[in-house]
Amino acid sequence: QVQLVESGGGSVQAGGSLRLACAASGVSTSDTCMGWFRQAPGQEPEDLVKYDGHGRKVYDASLKGRFTVSKDNAKNTLYLQMNSLESEDTAMYYCAARNWDFCSSGPIYEYDHRGQGTQVTVSS
Repeated sequence: QVQLVESGGGSVQAGGSLRLACAASGVSTSDTCMGWFRQAPGQEPEDLVKYDGHGRKVYDASLKGRFTVSKDNAKNTLYLQMNSLESEDTAMYYCAARNWDFCSSGPIYEYDHRGQGTQVTVSS
């Protein structure tokens, strides 16, 4: 059974940083398509970044280099380092996973597995 557990969210002032973690079980970060998306109240989910089927990092252009994805395959954990946070970044952040073969099929928020999310609140 696939389980994804996010952590690291919280409240931070604008300009601050947070590092989110997604601990995976039932899948291996080394050969599973994984990524991050977020959803603010009343808004559509928004893809952020993923590792594609070739292991490359694919970022949404709107992030402007402020977010960095990484993973530790030994710990089976995906990370999202977020810098220069803005009030518009306030949202619930989710990690998601999908079979490697279908990495390019659809947005991250439609992946087969997702965690419960971790809340990020940025105050200006």
